Formats: sequence, structure tokens, C-alpha cells
Amino acid sequence: MLTAMTAKEAAKKVLSKEDLFILDVRNEDAYKDWKIEGENVKSINVPYFDLLDGVDGILDQLPKENVLVVCAKEGSSMFVAGELVEAGIKNVSYLEGGMKAWSEYLEPVKVGDLSNGGALYQFVRIGKGCLSYLIESDGKAMIIDSARTIDAYLDFAKENKLSIIHAADTHLHADHISGGRKIAEAAGAQYWLPPKDAEEVTFDYNKLVEGTELQIGQTTVQVQPLYSPGHTIGSTSFIIDDQYLLTGDILFVESIGRPDLAGKAEDWVSDLRNTLYSRYKELSDDLMVLPAHFGTMSEIGENGLVAARLGDLFAKNAGLNVEDEAEFRKLVTENLPPQPNAYLEIRQTNMGKIQPNEEEQREMEIGPNRCAVHG
Repeated sequence: MLTAMTAKEAAKKVLSKEDLFILDVRNEDAYKDWKIEGENVKSINVPYFDLLDGVDGILDQLPKENVLVVCAKEGSSMFVAGELVEAGIKNVSYLEGGMKAWSEYLEPVKVGDLSNGGALYQFVRIGKGCLSYLIESDGKAMIIDSARTIDAYLDFAKENKLSIIHAADTHLHADHISGGRKIAEAAGAQYWLPPKDAEEVTFDYNKLVEGTELQIGQTTVQVQPLYSPGHTIGSTSFIIDDQYLLTGDILFVESIGRPDLAGKAEDWVSDLRNTLYSRYKELSDDLMVLPAHFGTMSEIGENGLVAARLGDLFAKNAGLNVEDEAEFRKLVTENLPPQPNAYLEIRQTNMGKIQPNEEEQREMEIGPNRCAVHG
């Protein structure tokens, strides 16, 4: 039997840690760069062009049933999946929309309730490693670090009878295109951006600076005192309801932010260290850290949530435990992972300097996020 599996269905299998066997028919370089991963995900890579003459040669590498075939856009995987069915494999499916759809899917996960009513949700972009947030209270909502594709937020708001009044970015992103301005336009909301990251933008925005307090229903989103540069010069964190710390790309569960995506690694190392080792150190250990990215599937908790107690990160995160400043500088300026795909063009798009079409934007975002430095 041949069926289409949506990105949503695949994501739920990965997040619930179900067994999933994948035959990925993209070329070898694409597979090595970025693939579907998970605790109970097994995959093999056999390029599509190696299967044009048939699949008999790989049947011994596959289970007898329950195989998901994956390609870039859908067409190649549909063909190969059909061949597997003809060869006797049972319950074969192909990933609808391919890895492009996987890259864009957002899974909402409830983080917790707020003390004055309302709740905080994390939107997990599992195929890209991006995390964004929706705060709701008394029928009002705010989106932070929105993905480019905004329908998931708008649909969530509509289903829960919420009016989006604010959209904000913790910094000018280099790994993905922000949907913040699109949300503001679609919902009639205000868009906020740190002004130190906005010196070259071509659009109007509200300045997200220390001392700003944004009200969502009965919930105050506190910006002060968390101007937290290092990943970018304008990076700004949020404390929500004295419970949650949104760290943007400064601090992750198993790593720390990289300072080089605007070409200023040497300039921003001191800012990064000061934010992590001084400003965050002054905060309550009991704050729940909610980053804008995850780097590995091990950072995803049992319920699909990416989060950790700040005190636990100071104890366990290697990037927060480099006592020697020279060693820290070396860590975050040398041997960095490759920079995100098309990061310069993504930055220009987020500044409003270029306006790529929808397909060009999708292509720019394909691949993993690479915003972290691992100790």
C-alpha cells in the first residue's frame, strides 16, 4: 500500500520517539548535510539516479514493511515508493512535499501556564532546529522569533480566538527569514526589533530596548534588564512572567551562540561572555531557558519541548564553564561550524534590502541551522 505522509505526521512520530525507517533518495551531499533524525529514526541514503533501473538491489537493506521514502520535493520519492510497493514492501509512504515541507513544518508545544492567566507555547520547527514562541493572555497574543511561514501562528490564533497584537525578533536573524513583519501586517500588530540590529533596515519598526515592557492581556513581557549582545550586537532576551527566559540565539540547552554571523566574531566575543557569565548569572537559577534553536535531537524533551532550568545549564553546559577568558575567545572564534546556507542573503532579506520570491526564500533556508558553538 502506498500513502503520502505529511510533515506533521512525520514530526509527531519523531517527537513521540516512534520507530521510523527512512529511505532518503537525495544525493549523498544533501543527505550528509541535513536529514531527518530522531531517537528511533533509522535511515539509509540511496540516490534516486541509482534506482532508476529498479530497487531489487537494495531490498536486503530495507525492512519488509513500514518504509518512508524521502526526497527534496516529493516527485522522486513518490516514484521510488511505488517501486517498493511493486517489489512487495508493505505500508510504504513518501514524504508529502519532501524535505522542503519538512523544513517548514511547525509543531506547537505548550510550555506552561502564566500566573495571571493565559499560557506560553513553543513552536518547534523540527526540520530546521528553529524555535519560536506564542504568548497568550485574555484573548491577546504575541509572537517571538517567528518563522518565515506564518500560517501556523495565524491558524493557532484563530482556533483559540486570539488577537495577535505584537510580533518581535530577539535579533536580526542570519539562519532563517523572519515572519515577524508578515505577521504584523496580516494581524495589524506592532513589530519590534532591537535598534542596534536595525541600523540598515529599510522598514519602520518599534524599538525593542531595555526598559520596554510589552503588555499582552494581563501578562507583562519584561525586556529589562536583558540587553544581551554577543550573537549580534542587538541581541535581546525576554523574561516572561518571572518564570521563563527567552534567550534567542545567545544560549541553547547544550551549547552557546556564535558571534561571527555578521563578520564580527572578534569584536563580539567580550559581549557574548559578559552576557553569559555576568548578566545571565545575576538572574534566578529557577528561570526556564527557552532558546530560539536546538542543535541535536537530544535537546528535545519527552513532550517535544526544548527547555532547561538556567541553574542546570550553568552546571552542565560546557559553554558556560570556560573559566579562562582566552580559552573562551578561542572556543567561539576558532573551529566554528560552517555558516548557515545563504546567511548573507537571509540577513539582507531580514533587513528589507532584497525581496526574494517564495521559492527563492525556501531555497535559501534549506539545510540545518548552524547558530551554535559547542564546548
